[in-house]
Amino acid sequence: MNRWLFVGAVSGFLAVGAGAFAAHGLQTLGTLGEREISFFRTGADYHLIHSLAIVAASFAARDAAAAGRAGAAAWLFTAGVVLFSGSLYLLAVTGSTALPLVLATPMGGLCLLAGWALLAFAALKSN
Repeated sequence: MNRWLFVGAVSGFLAVGAGAFAAHGLQTLGTLGEREISFFRTGADYHLIHSLAIVAASFAARDAAAAGRAGAAAWLFTAGVVLFSGSLYLLAVTGSTALPLVLATPMGGLCLLAGWALLAFAALKSN
């Protein structure tokens, strides 16, 4: 089994669901303002983009020379999705500005950036 391909596919499935919920479900609830819906949509957009990045890392990991860096990139993308998108989802729905939640967003963003850097280094190492 290609673990990262599986993780990327499940993440993509969840991202599409989150995007659909942002487009249809949140507005019908009527309890969230445009700002909160915008947070949720941003989380869903980044979630989907980085689900595809996990899939890309899964294919890069097939190359033995790049496998370690590609696998680390997939881990960072996954952590970034959980921290960045997850914190935006929670912020939108709960309105909480608790310090751990507020800090999770930039930490997730840093994970996403580091994932892209490692994927680039993996590409340089590949055959």
